[in-house]
Amino acid sequence: MTKSERVAWVAKHLAKLYPETPIPLDHRDPFTLLVAVVLSAQCTDKKVNEVTPALFALAGTPEQMARLSPAKVLEIIRPLGLAPQKSKALVGLSQMLLEHHQGQVPASFEALEALPGVGHKTASVVMAQAFGVPAFPVDTHIHRLAKRWKLSAGKSVEQVERDLKKVFPQESWNQLHLRIIFYGREYCTARGCDGRTCPLCRQLNVRA
Repeated sequence: MTKSERVAWVAKHLAKLYPETPIPLDHRDPFTLLVAVVLSAQCTDKKVNEVTPALFALAGTPEQMARLSPAKVLEIIRPLGLAPQKSKALVGLSQMLLEHHQGQVPASFEALEALPGVGHKTASVVMAQAFGVPAFPVDTHIHRLAKRWKLSAGKSVEQVERDLKKVFPQESWNQLHLRIIFYGREYCTARGCDGRTCPLCRQLNVRA
């Protein structure tokens, strides 16, 4: 199977499995999505969704979040990994949104990545899911599956992102990155598949 055939096979079968691609993080607007994505670093979406209702009830806008102390935010998000750093980042980014962006989440990679606690992956998720800008956020699932499916040999998430953007049509990126994540969680887990066990890996290896 050529690489282009492999790419087409992956896209076709993921689209069949996941025709709908709901955002796994509960949110109601670009700001609450940004907060949820920041909180999701080294943490499951399920765990984030357990703490955000209480956080958003208290601080669902940049104005409300900026008025809180990091210690108060920490009380709510303590069950999450890296909670002390995340609490400072949420207060800091909210203050920056008020000072530099009229309290609005900017629709710009550069502006987003200048906010505390916001890296390229977080900015990519927000740009894709809040603003519909084509992006391909690469998490651990996508990094693992891209290698297993021989779509990228990149050792860094940056290289994997570049490789996947080259082979998949831009208009598919925003749905496709979620489809790969869903598949990685449901079928092709880090311990549950060795690159030959799950349905897609089996098919790709058989047809390699």
